[in-house]
Amino acid sequence: MTLTELKYIVAVARERHFGRAADACFVSQPTLSVAIRKLEDELGVVLFERGGTEVGVTPIGLKVVAQAQRVLEEATNLKEIARQGHDPLEGSLRVGVIHTVGPYLLPRLVPAQIEVVPQMPLVLQENFTVRLLELLRQGEIDCAILALPLPDTGLAVRPLYDEPFFVALPKTHPWANRKSISASELKEETMLLLGAGHCFRDQVLEVCPELSRFSASSEGIQRTFEGSSLETIRHMVAAGIGLTVLPASALHMQDPKNDLLVYVPFSKPVPDRRVVLVWRKSFPRVSAIDALTQAVHKADLPGVLYLEEQTQNA
Repeated sequence: MTLTELKYIVAVARERHFGRAADACFVSQPTLSVAIRKLEDELGVVLFERGGTEVGVTPIGLKVVAQAQRVLEEATNLKEIARQGHDPLEGSLRVGVIHTVGPYLLPRLVPAQIEVVPQMPLVLQENFTVRLLELLRQGEIDCAILALPLPDTGLAVRPLYDEPFFVALPKTHPWANRKSISASELKEETMLLLGAGHCFRDQVLEVCPELSRFSASSEGIQRTFEGSSLETIRHMVAAGIGLTVLPASALHMQDPKNDLLVYVPFSKPVPDRRVVLVWRKSFPRVSAIDALTQAVHKADLPGVLYLEEQTQNA
């Protein structure tokens, strides 16, 4: 039994497909399949149900994969402990970021990180919350910048900042000169939302629950539209398709030559989101987490309220 074989079975369980798992592990499918067969023979159990369009995991396979994830995590920790014996701030830090935070935080975070700890470059990956949590549990990344709420993950959580939401609308919209807009008023408008899988979509639907009813009905096809990113949606709003809701950090990314949009705050209570840093409790490079937190604060993201560095559990 090898760590490589454990990595292969975790990949297959995640992808539910041998070909995609092989691609994720940067090996050929025959190499991966032979290694998994070898491991199954050694353990005397069948881990995966083959033959369908999607690979299934057997009941005993679920237990083996879960244990394999823990073994891989501990193997990663061994390397980190060895590195900590020299300098915990020496070497890269693998950081995951959700799609609705990355474009706005990273342009400020990377220069701040270089200034704070130039010897610790960031290896960055944008993805959905669910996927980043999975990568974190598998030891594929060291920490992740996410938005609450999170499932009960068993991870350490440190609040970074709160940011309010704003309504983005075309400059020609009748509400363009309003001082504020109530969340209940949005149900009367055509709204542009992110697609399923984005946590920010869920947060917007919490602000205006009526939108979820529209999007689930035939009327919703006319009343709501979906975009793949907040920046794509911003351009659609500028084109006059409808309105959207943006986090405060997104407001400062607008092209100064583009004056087609207006951003209006919500009436009180103002909806917002809390952005947090999460990592495995067993991760030994705590000083690296502290340095990243310091860099996030030094990034001085406009429109957000930075929070004290208090670690919690999720």
